[in-house]
This record gives sequence, structure tokens and C-alpha cells, in this order.
Amino acid sequence: MTGETTTGAATMKAIVQAEYGDDAETVLRIAEIGRPEAGDNEVLLRVHAAGVDRGVWHIMTGLPYPLRLMGYGVRAPKDPVRGREVAGVVEAVGHDVTTLRAGDEVFGIGEGCFAEYATAKADKLAPKPKNLTFVQAAAVAVSALTALQAVRDGGKVQPGQKVLIVGASGGVGTFAVQIAKAFGAEVTGVCSTTKVDLVRSLGADHVVDYTLDDIADTGQRYDVILDTGGNRSLTRLRRALTPRGTLVIVGGETGGRWLGGIDRLLRALVLSPFVGQKLAPLTASENGQDLSVLAELIESGAVTPAIDRTYPLNEVPKAIRYLEEGHARGKVVITL
Repeated sequence: MTGETTTGAATMKAIVQAEYGDDAETVLRIAEIGRPEAGDNEVLLRVHAAGVDRGVWHIMTGLPYPLRLMGYGVRAPKDPVRGREVAGVVEAVGHDVTTLRAGDEVFGIGEGCFAEYATAKADKLAPKPKNLTFVQAAAVAVSALTALQAVRDGGKVQPGQKVLIVGASGGVGTFAVQIAKAFGAEVTGVCSTTKVDLVRSLGADHVVDYTLDDIADTGQRYDVILDTGGNRSLTRLRRALTPRGTLVIVGGETGGRWLGGIDRLLRALVLSPFVGQKLAPLTASENGQDLSVLAELIESGAVTPAIDRTYPLNEVPKAIRYLEEGHARGKVVITL
């Protein structure tokens, strides 16, 4: 991504960030900057909409700290523009790109997508599902890829199995409920009181309101539990599993600045070989093949993105704050 532009260069509006911080209104601002250029294996997209996933907050804050050592920048963000989930139209293609051409409507994962233009690797994009708007398509990539791989690869969900989804009303959870149903599971979603109706509308067979009931105390046991960003202890989660059940830990939010939930993932890896249950942290893979699988599920009607609300580009800070405060019922999307 190029920085602040000089007069005469091709420019665009973007949300930029010069330093890490947890106050979106302070660290993010709209600016006119130079347009990025597509590398050999990339395309340049005219962004129509961009999803707001949990990772946006982590990269904005630089937390937990080990994130900064993963290529995002130690003292300040390496790339000043946030946003990775995207839907738009191909503007130009790199020298080695043969699968896409200018004018194609696509969705997937890009870099710096809270902007009028963004780049993306061609193998992290797929044709936009015909029955989705750009806003709906922008909500899919990061969250739905994670959900698909949690259900199919982590949980290896089979027809007739009992599946519990913790965080069923969130970005990953709303997709996981629908995908697990498409795989033939009996699905129970866990959410707060105000989101029970949403989770039922997604096709969940049962809904547990965590403000009233604790999943470890209901007496029900599940073949697969998908914990999408919860902070429950491994002990309580295991109590809700069958003796040979599988726990897939999609994320965790403990608020720790150094580990931020990574410690729970490490404990699961250490404990798993010594118990009958499988405790499996998920590392999602970003790839176009699974985006095509999702497109088929969406076009068949089995999966539909649940959009809570949209914000214009200049209100990205408000969108991130809304997500962080836990209000979102499904996905939040930025429109351009």
C-alpha cells in the first residue's frame, strides 16, 4: 500500500492508521492516499463493500502483542489500511493472473479493504455468488471460511450428530449454525437473550440463553462443540462433551495483552493426547477453493449471510466500536 500521495498521482479515499490503539475514533481517520498496485499474482479491486471481522480490532490494537511479530509491524502497523473481507469488481490484474479479468464480480480476502481500491491475491478470491449483493458477499470470506473449516475439518461433523455452537449469533457463529445444519447435524446455538430469535431463524434446532443456563449444567452432551471466540474454561466445555466428543476452539477473548486467549489454546493442545475427547484449536486456511464451496452452499440456499447493519466508509470507527461492544447480531459491513 502506498502512503500519503502527491499531486497528480491516482488517489483514493481510505481509512488509515499510523499507530496502534484501542480507541478507533482516535487511531483511525479517513484520508486521500495513493491507490495500490496489483503484484504479479494479485488483482486490483474496486471495493463495493468490506466486512468487519474480529481480526480488524486485533490488528488495530496490535493485541495480543505476539501479533505484531507476525508481520503486522512491531511499533506501528506495517500496512496503514485495515479491512480484509471484501466484495467488489476487478479493476486490473497482475501479470501472472489467468483466472480473473477486469470486470469480474468477486468476493474473498484482500488487503487494506476499508478503501475505494484494494489488492488481493487471485487465489483468495472467487466469483461472487449470483444471489448475493456486494454487501452480503463482503460478509462471507473470513467468517464463513472459519466456520466451514471448523465444522468440516475441525469437528468432522456427520449427519445426526449433536453439535453445540458457542457464540452462535456472531460473525463465525451465524455461518457455523447454517453449515452444521447443511451437514445434517442437530444444532444447538448459545447466545444472549436478545439474539435468541436470530439464532433460531438461522435454523438452530435448540437455543441456549447463556444468561439463564450454563451449558455444562444442562445435562445435555454433544458430539461436537464449536467455541467461536468464547472464554469458557476447558473444564466446563469438556463437561458438555460426550466421552469421545470433539471440541473445536475457533478463538478466545480473555483480554490479556500478551496471550489474549492463546494460553487456553496451548492448554488444549497439551491436554488432548491424555483424554478421550479431542481438543482441537482451529487455524483457518484462506483459499479460493473453500470460497467456491461456500458459494455453492450460498447459491443452493443452505447458507445466507446474516447482516446486522452497514456503515459508510467514514464511519469505520463506529462500526469497529459497535462490534467490540458485543452488540452485533451477525455481520457488520462497510459500504462504498
